[in-house]
Amino acid sequence: MRKSLEQVERALIPQIEPWVDESELRELTRVIDSTFLVEHELTREFESMTAQLTGAKNAVAVCNGTMALFTCLKAMGIGPGHEVIVPDFTFIASANAVILAGAVPVLCEVREDTFCIDVVRAEGLVTGRTKAIMPVHLYGQSADVPEVMAFAKRHGLQVLEDAAEAIGVRYEGRHVGTFGDMGILSYYGNKTITCGEGGVVLTNNDALAKAAYRIKNYGRDRKGTYIHETIGFNFSFTDLQAAIGIAQMKKLSAVIDKKREIHDRYVQELQSVEPFRPVYVDPRCEPVFWFTSFLCEDPDALCSFLREQNIQTRRFFMPLHLQPCYADGKHIRGADDDFKISESIYRQGISLPSSYSLTEGDQAHVIEQIRRFYANRN
Repeated sequence: MRKSLEQVERALIPQIEPWVDESELRELTRVIDSTFLVEHELTREFESMTAQLTGAKNAVAVCNGTMALFTCLKAMGIGPGHEVIVPDFTFIASANAVILAGAVPVLCEVREDTFCIDVVRAEGLVTGRTKAIMPVHLYGQSADVPEVMAFAKRHGLQVLEDAAEAIGVRYEGRHVGTFGDMGILSYYGNKTITCGEGGVVLTNNDALAKAAYRIKNYGRDRKGTYIHETIGFNFSFTDLQAAIGIAQMKKLSAVIDKKREIHDRYVQELQSVEPFRPVYVDPRCEPVFWFTSFLCEDPDALCSFLREQNIQTRRFFMPLHLQPCYADGKHIRGADDDFKISESIYRQGISLPSSYSLTEGDQAHVIEQIRRFYANRN
């Protein structure tokens, strides 16, 4: 198996893949030997490790990041008749979780520098129905947390931080996802570290943590009983997911360091390619380069060219106001606003191979092919 994987890697340079080895197998063996597969000792261990990493008082594991957002929204009392301000430039799960909760996402333009929510533009979006703002810490860096928190305080809003892409990211020394009323992390397969699937709710508020646990556990305060204090659902985590997550957590520091090396090498080696610009990083943020991304001319053509060289890349998220599923105007508000910045970012964005497994030789090949592409165009 190992030999065949290495052969594939030599032929194909993936855009992203997890670092999985025998350490995950050892943790999975603990679960198999215990026979407890769903939310047992390893889940508690994984939640404890996540709380320790982030500094959050409470960490509640759920089945995935989207359900983590939904759980937070319901715990915060957000539902029909309410609105939540959401950045236009984000993965669609941010808005869909609001819709699933019965509320309406109100789209807000993002900043040109960080690609994160622009609270100046958000000022004109607040109505009597607005209950929360959802900053998204995008592509491994932080939104301007002080501005978001000040905005929320001015308008009496709750803050739900979507830190799905921001495991390990800190703003002025504090882990993102812990500033607002609630926050979430995602451990999907392409994230910095993974459980295969999984999400964690973060909060320093014990009452919100209790509400979140009830929502993900059929409305109960504990398992093993048929007494349900509130209406809840089944968003259970599993010890199988936790086993992988525990092994991954132990690798996080090494993964972050390697991704920073990859990012810095791309930036250094491609600085002479004039149409190729690295993504800005707020100096107050300690980023984790989940993906190493650039803005460039004609990224579609570049992606096609690199694909011919067996190099995988990825385009940026399509802005929410352009999504076909929202075209009927029934689910979101603000789609007719001016989103020139979101559209410009989308048109120019490309994410390069950024896996822990990326070798210096493979990265040098990617860099050389990008140089070749633009040299031929000029």
